[in-house]
Amino acid sequence: MTLFPAYFLGPESPLARRIGGYESRAEQVRMAEAVEANIESKGRLLVEAGTGVGKSFAYLVPAIRRILEKRERVIVCTHTISLQEQIFEKDVPLLNAVIPDEFTTVLCKGRGNYISLRRLRIASEKKSRICHNEEEEHSLDLVEDWAYETTDGSRATLPQLPRRGVWEHVESDAGNCMGRRCPTYDKCFYQSARRRMENADLLICNHALFFSDLALRSRGGGFLPAYDHVIFDEAHHLEDVASGHFGIRVGESRTRHVLRTLYNATNGRGTLAGIEAAGLPVDEVDGAIQSAINAQAAAESFFDGVWRKCEAGGGGIARSGRIAAAGAFENTLGPSLTDLGHRLKLLRERAVDESLQFDLGSAAQRVMELGTEIDLFIGHGVDGCVYWVERNKPAYGSNRPSLTLSCATVDVGPVLRERLFSMPVSITMTSATLATSGSDFSHVVGRLGLEDAKTLALGSPFDFASQMRVIVDRSMPEPTDPNSVRELVPRILQHIEETGGGAFVLFTSFRTLREVADRCAPILRAAGHPVFIHGEDGERSQLLKRFRDSERSVLFGTSSFWEGVDVRGRALRNVIITKLPFDVPDHPLIEARHERIEELGGNAFRDDQLPRAVLRFKQGIGRLIRSNDDSGRIVVLDPRLVTKYYGKRFIQALPPGVEPEFV
Repeated sequence: MTLFPAYFLGPESPLARRIGGYESRAEQVRMAEAVEANIESKGRLLVEAGTGVGKSFAYLVPAIRRILEKRERVIVCTHTISLQEQIFEKDVPLLNAVIPDEFTTVLCKGRGNYISLRRLRIASEKKSRICHNEEEEHSLDLVEDWAYETTDGSRATLPQLPRRGVWEHVESDAGNCMGRRCPTYDKCFYQSARRRMENADLLICNHALFFSDLALRSRGGGFLPAYDHVIFDEAHHLEDVASGHFGIRVGESRTRHVLRTLYNATNGRGTLAGIEAAGLPVDEVDGAIQSAINAQAAAESFFDGVWRKCEAGGGGIARSGRIAAAGAFENTLGPSLTDLGHRLKLLRERAVDESLQFDLGSAAQRVMELGTEIDLFIGHGVDGCVYWVERNKPAYGSNRPSLTLSCATVDVGPVLRERLFSMPVSITMTSATLATSGSDFSHVVGRLGLEDAKTLALGSPFDFASQMRVIVDRSMPEPTDPNSVRELVPRILQHIEETGGGAFVLFTSFRTLREVADRCAPILRAAGHPVFIHGEDGERSQLLKRFRDSERSVLFGTSSFWEGVDVRGRALRNVIITKLPFDVPDHPLIEARHERIEELGGNAFRDDQLPRAVLRFKQGIGRLIRSNDDSGRIVVLDPRLVTKYYGKRFIQALPPGVEPEFV
């Protein structure tokens, strides 16, 4: 069977015969031909493909052709799990059904997603010592019941657990893996998955997994098999994902959990509890337990000290939590972690039982890694990064936020050039939003360091001019006006009334969302509208499912609802954008990026802040029209489209033929 894109995606193809109402799209064929040429030349390609183009088929068809003709391995990499699963569970099986030649596809997951049967057996035997309460014991029982039934051993099929933290006791862990010496090696779910990856032609993974592997490769590790071609979907996320994976994150909650898993003085439970029964010297076990208790006290004292310094400010610590220079904090925790790590290693050497050796060795590795990461953070030991202290929700019983020590790469371009783009593989990047307008890819090209990449901007097959209205309310106060929130309420209610619901109301901050939702929700509910509030009424997937159940629904959302949400038909016919989506400029990473741009002679607002906001704006607009049958309105309640010189950049980002109505 020929897999030439023009034929295989054409009106007379086997694919067309398989799918009822199939429409051949010129944009899809153009994209497939460009991807095929890029694969052939092992080049770099950026493709913006508008809604409805059918990106996944446009890159899967040439990828599969390459697999069948050259037996080369292809990785398809998405940002969201939902798209990853759609490609694996829906798109690839459909293509497999109409392509007679054989190829194998694997959905790749990180090692920690798989259960270790050996560790489960040990955890069950030690349940009374390692579980801290009855809910954890019950959770472990549920995991054990599931383990007898599961066919893939992946936590994706795990039932809801009262205490999800017990998974750490049973997950597959590189530092705790016995390899072929493991008594459950032949039944090991992770090893089976690894063998499938090694033998597969097409690997489907997400960005986080790919960049974790890439970061490990720089240290001589990695878990993905060798590959010849990489296709990144949802590629507008690549900079942020890469930036985080080449940095550091040390969470206070993670530190506390690692140490308490070893020994919890409150109830005498943990990995170290009772292990002297395995023939280990009692005094050395007691010494390790005391060291774990000391490390917990040191961790509490260390993070309390970090918090006090951040609250006091000064000394190179900004209000945003950004740390200007190395040495802002005294590393009072490091020596305790080092002592604990050495004691765990000594116990490992003393242990006769092989499973216990691996448990202690893995624990020692985790403790020592924590110490190394804290050393690197305090000493600013990772070049090219910005460092800051992040405030999270308070831990149970605490009167202050839980903290995370973070550092991220400011400019990922040089790092990606060295570690990814220098590889002898083809790289294709695609998204619905890569160009700020028309064919202008300059922002993404500059940020990713892809100056030699080819670019292709494809429109959408939809007739936006007839399907979409764009209404801009120029009478609104600007977002900085104290009356702005109050003025949003009647306008939002009016537009929801005019469409009878079916509305997304999109915000750029939870604070504003809550203020507006608190005022609007009672009125809307009294009028018979189901109302769903992001952050209050459940997970995103749950909110979307409930939203689709009624054509009168209204959803108040931020961040994640601007993109990656596909609601077709009358369920969504009104997208209200309350504010242009500019990044908060005082976030440490954004601030550092802007400083870097200015140092190089650029203009941070023009070269970074504005293009990012335009791309985000395009994502928000893209929620409305998802099929040829959709129609509705976009409402922009931010007058800066009219009052500011840069407003025209947002207007230029509207779909071709769509003229805004100013009211």
